Amino acid sequence: MTTSTSPDPRLDHARYCAEILEQTRLLRRTLDGADLSATVPTCPEWSLRELVVHVGGSHRWAHEIVRTRAAEEVEEETVPGFHGPTAAPDAGGDDGRDAADAQALDAWLAEGAELLVAALREAGPDTRVWSWSARADAGFWARRMTHETVVHRFDAAGAVPGTPYEVDAEVAADCVDEWLDILTDPVNEDDEELHALRARAGESLHLHATDAPDGVDAEWVIELTGDGIAWRRSHAKATVALRGPLTDLLRVFHRRLPADAGSVEVLGDRGLLDVWLECTRWG
Repeated sequence: MTTSTSPDPRLDHARYCAEILEQTRLLRRTLDGADLSATVPTCPEWSLRELVVHVGGSHRWAHEIVRTRAAEEVEEETVPGFHGPTAAPDAGGDDGRDAADAQALDAWLAEGAELLVAALREAGPDTRVWSWSARADAGFWARRMTHETVVHRFDAAGAVPGTPYEVDAEVAADCVDEWLDILTDPVNEDDEELHALRARAGESLHLHATDAPDGVDAEWVIELTGDGIAWRRSHAKATVALRGPLTDLLRVFHRRLPADAGSVEVLGDRGLLDVWLECTRWG
């Protein structure tokens, strides 16, 4: 698969580390008083508690990779605390037990993020460690865990009625960039779903955020070729364009918001957008 030369990430290593802590703090705030047994609408196979354990387990897994300077994949079962805190002992009935479980989960989630960030800061972005990407350094994990938390924070917010969801514009734009970098990563060269996009060679998609502040380039052009995907930050006519607020573009792109939601507008060949979303759903 031919890939584009990706623009440099918008954030530096220090900012990614800070965002892991901030996004985790916002996730914890969403969970405060929430029903942890509630189904997550955008990940219906998970309860809210299971979603949180996935996020916190990912933090601890990445921490172990960076801390040990792993040269090969770390088995999840070997990561201390990967599966979340142990069940709370009897704390005076179901209500007391649920409260104790929630407190333990909150503390576990906070601790995992702090451990990860400490390891990332000590390593710096260029320290070589294993990753599933062509980029194998600590900087990859700082960026990946930032956006893992950004996207799943939206999932959590959807499981708690009335919870607002906002993302800083630079972070949201970089989250779109990172997803495109993943799709064009050489490790995905043989992915069958992405190969299916070659049938639309010569066509293109344009994403246009309508509310990006000055200094944040929030337009993208994605071109489909016989060899794969190429992308750049640009304004250009395309086969299909998706326009709307940056956060909503991010959610559509990660299949967390329907493309026909009232806050976004599809111009041109809606079928191409549907094909794109279907072929990239494995991420």
